[in-house]
Amino acid sequence: MKSTQFLIIGGGVIGLNVARELKRRYPDERVLLTEKESQCGTHASGRNSGVLHAGFYYSADSLKAKFTRDGNQRMTAYCKEKKLKINPCGKLVVAKDESELPWLDELLSRAKTNGVELKSISEQEAREIEPRVKTFQRALFSPTTSSVDPGEVMLSMKQDALAEGVEIETGAAYLGRNANTIRTTAGPIEAKYVVNCAGLYADRIGRDFGFSEHYRILPFKGLYLYSNEEPGSLRTNIYPVPDLRNPFLGVHFTVTADGKMKIGPTAIPAFWREQYEGFGRFRPDELAEILFRQMGLFLFSNFDFKSLAFDEIKKYWRRHLVSLSSVLLENVRPAQYKKWGKPGIRAQLLDLRTRTLEMDFVLEGDKHSMHVLNAVSPAFTCALPFAEYVCDRIEEQGR
Repeated sequence: MKSTQFLIIGGGVIGLNVARELKRRYPDERVLLTEKESQCGTHASGRNSGVLHAGFYYSADSLKAKFTRDGNQRMTAYCKEKKLKINPCGKLVVAKDESELPWLDELLSRAKTNGVELKSISEQEAREIEPRVKTFQRALFSPTTSSVDPGEVMLSMKQDALAEGVEIETGAAYLGRNANTIRTTAGPIEAKYVVNCAGLYADRIGRDFGFSEHYRILPFKGLYLYSNEEPGSLRTNIYPVPDLRNPFLGVHFTVTADGKMKIGPTAIPAFWREQYEGFGRFRPDELAEILFRQMGLFLFSNFDFKSLAFDEIKKYWRRHLVSLSSVLLENVRPAQYKKWGKPGIRAQLLDLRTRTLEMDFVLEGDKHSMHVLNAVSPAFTCALPFAEYVCDRIEEQGR
């Protein structure tokens, strides 16, 4: 049987960087990371938009506000140091009519409170940044928003982890626990401390340790539709004013690290946790549980889940998604958008007590284990400082 001081379950961007940080703090201890797939970053970390967010969406009392600005700066510096692709294209946030102007002011106020650079500009100034943009009277410009290649970043961080002494075992799916022994498909592991960074399955693993009592993961499928226009056809990311009552940012234009443009993402309720395409990875037990949760939200949620679900499902139709995006940019035609990107699944945490979607990062743990239950966007941007925070919490618990 293998034995280790620290066992990290899940090889996404959070798991990798928690492992790296633990190894830095405890260089003489064994740090082992297990990943159920054949490589790290197969799920959310390798399938996200690649946008490094600036940090102006989040209220000052949130963990997201605490880590996004610093995470943006550190991830930007990391990509430059490692000579990874990065596109410093910025972001415009636009208003469709007069009713959205107060929300621009709210975002500007949050940016000031969070110490994030954000500029209020006129419609003319917005068009100087992107000639095709549509906005009402004014807009916001975020100069520190950029785009990277998530797969490239994940590969680099895995190489760093190995070079720093972290052990990584792939093809080792979590099966359960017996006291200090963790059962995996690659054999049992005796661990003195376990860190659960399992994303879509973090709540299930957490319950095996006595946590996540009041939480369940709800999966939402994210799809992007790629433009066939030449790279460089769009100069900057273009986002609508978000509905700050829910954790999704709405359909927008993203400029990728290599200059291509795409629209999305969707936030379509999925029926099992890894419902990427067709009936792949189908789990009937998950289907039953998730349908039960979704039905409960249809009837009793403290937000309008019914409208959200119907609005998102319609985005499976390419023409509808293109139509939604056309309010942000001139000369958008369905013929330009035919190729769907690789689907991603958002592991969104549901609070069973309040019947609401958790807006912020959520951790639970004790002196034996720590569980990252909610690490949704912008977790990729926040990964470096957030990993340090997770390790601080581990030390506070007196492991």
